[in-house]
Amino acid sequence: MLSTTLSFKRVTRRALTAIFALVLVLAVTVVAFANVPVQQINSDTYTNSTSQHATQVEPDSFSFGSTIVAVIQTGRFFDGGSSNIAWSTSTDNGATWTHGNLPGITTFQGGTYNRVSDPVVAYDARHNVWLVSGLAIRDTSGVVGAAVTVNRSTDGGLTWSNPVNVTVATGSANLDKNWIVCDNTATSPFYGNCYTEWDDNGNGNRIKMSTSSDGGLTWGPARNTANNATGLGGQPVVQPSGTVIVPIANANETAILAFTSTNGGASWTRTRTVASISTHTVAGSLRSGPLPSAEIDAAGKVYVVWQDCRFRSGCTANDIVMSTSTNGTSWSAVARIPIDATSSGVDHFIPGLAVDKSTSGSTARLGLTYYYYPVSSCTATTCQLNVGFISSANGGSSWSAPTIVAGPLTLSWLANTSQGRMVGDYISTSYAGGTAYGVFALASAPSGSVFNEALFTTSSGLLAPANTFAPAAANEQPVPDAASDQPASTEPLTSR
Repeated sequence: MLSTTLSFKRVTRRALTAIFALVLVLAVTVVAFANVPVQQINSDTYTNSTSQHATQVEPDSFSFGSTIVAVIQTGRFFDGGSSNIAWSTSTDNGATWTHGNLPGITTFQGGTYNRVSDPVVAYDARHNVWLVSGLAIRDTSGVVGAAVTVNRSTDGGLTWSNPVNVTVATGSANLDKNWIVCDNTATSPFYGNCYTEWDDNGNGNRIKMSTSSDGGLTWGPARNTANNATGLGGQPVVQPSGTVIVPIANANETAILAFTSTNGGASWTRTRTVASISTHTVAGSLRSGPLPSAEIDAAGKVYVVWQDCRFRSGCTANDIVMSTSTNGTSWSAVARIPIDATSSGVDHFIPGLAVDKSTSGSTARLGLTYYYYPVSSCTATTCQLNVGFISSANGGSSWSAPTIVAGPLTLSWLANTSQGRMVGDYISTSYAGGTAYGVFALASAPSGSVFNEALFTTSSGLLAPANTFAPAAANEQPVPDAASDQPASTEPLTSR
């Protein structure tokens, strides 16, 4: 079964009213008080009574050439997963978009699983195929991660096949937090390999990796790291040499780890610690944690960011911090991305990092989309949630002034989950045509019992002003003995 599509028109500065026309067409009233024009590119089309409508959360995106594909959970369940994964595709550098829902995963779209979570998208240049990875869920005897699936598109992300299983849970397995990447360097010895990462919460969040060499049609055995490590939220990237580097949080989200493969996924090294995590509890019971967002430049340098309070006295708010590596084993000291002064009281979280694939080294272009509270010490009724963007034109040596993209949002407008109000455990940014497109969930007040939360991006790509700030490494040091303001979990975490 192939999915159907609808078209969205680009919103320009001369046609801001088109935002509201689009909203009416979709029967979703989402208002964003943005400093830059934004456009809605998807909506929740489901009406089943078992999940929350209209809600869309947790987007990922990937770009290749002039095509951007974004995916998102649609129809969020309170205790995990969603009615389906929705997709949005632009083939003209973000000017216009089409969208639809993936076929064959959940019972709401011709499949057999009850729910699906953790949408991620990748492109395989060798086989000219787009791949969307999802975590299929069964809810008959508790909410359990039952399979990691992949839907394929061979026509540029405009129609999608029924899913292929990467792995299926057996026994006590309880799968979580999948991610996918492909080797797109034609000179790599493993050109055309695609790699999927996930963890098994039923086995302490044991990290698993699987490899496909035929465009996602079939997948190899699940392999552990050399030290049988546990972790959560890995984001694999591939160097031009074919080396795969996987930054990942540990099972309790108290450290960032990394491991590698130099033989096309036949084996994986032991994990190494990139850095410890010190994190401030985001106010208002917003669902948020220090999972990494990882990207790579054209020369193979890896950039990893996460939310962290180590530069704030008393851990009163989070910054977005960064570490980099050229080999996956040695990592730079943690540097603070200077969005606001450490005395500001602004809390930053849920980052989505992009690196322009055509750039590298001292001229690498980085774009970072993130959520933030202007005042960290707020409550569920007073917190004001915003979306921001900041960029660097020199590989993170210095950064632009931040741009307010959208907001403020009230937390009660957001989908409610067992882990708090939700925009996503992650968001994403992708470069296309030399500019950055963040994808993020925005919302306005519910219409009765129906939410108004949907997928947005900017109406045109962002190029922030000239670099004006020095990075943390130049003149800032973490607060001595910085520590999280909440006890670390003693149990492996789940995040679906």
